[in-house]
Amino acid sequence: MIKVYGIKNCDTVKKALKWLTDNHIEHQLHDYRVDGLTADFLAKAESQFGWQNLVNKRSTTWRNLAEDVKKNLEKNTALQVIAEQPTLIKRPIILQDGMALIGFDQTEYQHTFK
Repeated sequence: MIKVYGIKNCDTVKKALKWLTDNHIEHQLHDYRVDGLTADFLAKAESQFGWQNLVNKRSTTWRNLAEDVKKNLEKNTALQVIAEQPTLIKRPIILQDGMALIGFDQTEYQHTFK
């Protein structure tokens, strides 16, 4: 079973979940807001994607961050801020069984799952 990390009301996550359902791929949503994020998951995601790619700069959470936090963001502070405000992390993320996907791109999903 594929674990999809995201937020259930995020449009991009909804697209990814719909694609997985339509393609008969068993999956489960790990909702950041409900289930949280572990330090282990964040460390794995950061090593795979880089901290800059984990931060969703298009999110409301990003826009609401203090300017000094935005300007001084680096790896350790980024992971700390994401842990405190999980809605800051880009979504969806699939990170298991040799798969490493961030965001939703239909072509990438087709290539990975077919």
